[in-house]
Amino acid sequence: MKILQKKICVLGDFGVGKTSLVGRFVKNEFSDKYLTTVGVKMDTKLVSVNDALKVKLIIWDIAGENSFKKISQTYLRGAAGFILVLDGTRLTTLEAALDIKQNIIQLLGDIPFVALINKVDLKAQWEIDDAHMARLNAVEKQLFFTSAKTGEQVEEAFISLSQFLAPNT
Repeated sequence: MKILQKKICVLGDFGVGKTSLVGRFVKNEFSDKYLTTVGVKMDTKLVSVNDALKVKLIIWDIAGENSFKKISQTYLRGAAGFILVLDGTRLTTLEAALDIKQNIIQLLGDIPFVALINKVDLKAQWEIDDAHMARLNAVEKQLFFTSAKTGEQVEEAFISLSQFLAPNT
C-alpha cells in the first residue's frame, strides 16, 4: 500500500466553522464553544483513496480572515489543495471566500479546491440562496453542504479533495 503526504489548508472568514469541521473530520467531535484560531492549527488524518493508495492529510486550519491580504502567505506554501468554507447563515462569507480563492489562484496557480457551505443544520436561517449558489457553482467544481455539528457531508468533502490530490485514481 502506497501512502502519500499532502498538505491542505482550510480557509474562510471568521466563524464559518473551519475548526469545527476539522475537529469533526479528524476526531469525529463537535463542541458548541467558539474558540478563535490564532495563526494556524495543524492536524493529520490518513484517508483511503482506493485499495492501493492512502493519503495522509496534513491539515492546516488557518485563522479566519475576510480578506486574502490578511492571510500569511507563509501558511499557504507547499499546499497541495484547499478547503474553502462559507457560512450559509452569513452572505458576507461568500464574497470573502471568492476573494480568497481568486487571490490564491493568482498566487499559486490552479490548485484543487473544495468548497463547503457549512451550517446546513441551520438551513432555515441561511442568507445564501439559490441565486448565490448559482454564482458559486460557476467557479467551484466541488461544492458540499456540510454541518460540523451533525457531521453531514464532512467526511465526503475531505475525501473528495484527497481524490483530487492522488494521481491516477
